[in-house]
Amino acid sequence: MLSLSVNIPKPPSLSSTFLPSPPPTVFPKPVLSPRPIAALIFPPSPGQNPPERKQLYQPFRPPPSPVPSKYRSLDTNSRLEILTKRLGPWFEYAPLIPSLIQEGFAPSTLEEIAGIPGAEQNLLVVASRVRESLLNSGIDAETLSFFDSGGGAELLYEIRILTADQRAAAADFLVKNRSDVKQSQRLARAMKDFRLRRADRGWARFDPESPGDCLAFSYFRQAMEYEAASKEELRGLSLQKALEFAVSDAAKALLEEEKSRTKSEEKESNVEGHEVTVPLVRMQLGEVAESSALVVLPVAVEAEEVEAAPWNCIGVGEFGIVEAEKEWRRWVVLPEWKPISGLHRGGVAVRFENGRILPWKESEKNQRDPILVVADRRRKEAVSDNGFYLVFEVGNGSSNAKLKVERGGTLKENGVEESLGMVVLVVRAPMEGDNGQLSDESWE
Repeated sequence: MLSLSVNIPKPPSLSSTFLPSPPPTVFPKPVLSPRPIAALIFPPSPGQNPPERKQLYQPFRPPPSPVPSKYRSLDTNSRLEILTKRLGPWFEYAPLIPSLIQEGFAPSTLEEIAGIPGAEQNLLVVASRVRESLLNSGIDAETLSFFDSGGGAELLYEIRILTADQRAAAADFLVKNRSDVKQSQRLARAMKDFRLRRADRGWARFDPESPGDCLAFSYFRQAMEYEAASKEELRGLSLQKALEFAVSDAAKALLEEEKSRTKSEEKESNVEGHEVTVPLVRMQLGEVAESSALVVLPVAVEAEEVEAAPWNCIGVGEFGIVEAEKEWRRWVVLPEWKPISGLHRGGVAVRFENGRILPWKESEKNQRDPILVVADRRRKEAVSDNGFYLVFEVGNGSSNAKLKVERGGTLKENGVEESLGMVVLVVRAPMEGDNGQLSDESWE
């Protein structure tokens, strides 16, 4: 019997004198069983309340529907019919507009179906929200009912720019004075703008919490502007309007003082002192946009630009397009105040970094403000000793000359008979500050 034996050859050894020794065998670490954790739970003492658990997830609560409860069960066609026929008070069918827009109706589509223009749609929606804010502020029902009839939406729309507290005070004022839309608009602007006018003359004499005082202050400011423009009759009418709406005693006293200062007294004082008055006004933000008549003037910064600026700036044609005889880089648009009314030929506005070039005393704050000096280049001869003229500070036409304003008498003493033009108006830059834009919460 034969026995077979198989010799399995050994794998060749990798050991060699030329190779490094193999790394030691790595054995896995034994897994240790976790040790039990012992915890002691102490029950709360009888006088100690267990801590309340916070609820991490709040259930979803949909926002309240803007649609009145009696309209919520109606379908789309029924809501469109209510809008078309304007059934019910305006503040009840107004919330149907945003609900239909949410369903996919465009404002133009609603205009075709219901016959309500897009602008009126916006007015109704905004006015209904203003009314809702008045209702939430606790305004009395009698005052609120004043806006429920025709024209109430237009009145409420104008006070949309005010805060919730201001709206309640404004609404009460509108009801007591039986105001129209125009007066409602002016009241809203006066109340919103009042706190931005702290630097204006007489501001501290008016009560910021009184809608009547805010409106009176706007008419008082208008009277000062008419005074600067030498429009005495309009100044008197504005002061009378301010007295009509003023509430606080301090405001009434100031207005009475201004009203008693007549034009004849001012003329007498000017004759006695032989003074020539140059109006100095401060531009207000938005004043140009509200003006019915404007003047366009070239602006000069360097001394040599005064004489080189265009002379003719006259509006022609149906649209009053301003045409000049030459191209120019800088222009300014100003309200057509009386001193510059008709100054379409020869006028120029010179910009200065501050008011230190003026030959009269000014407060330090006013001296730092940039100014525009408007001069009439047709009146170059220094004929009036108390008049003010635009001249070169160094020499007369030198290459490094600077501009300044000087009295006519001083020019005559220095032997200067001709200037660059007679100064007819000085304009200060608008006050920098908050634009009064309300937050989103204040608009609701």
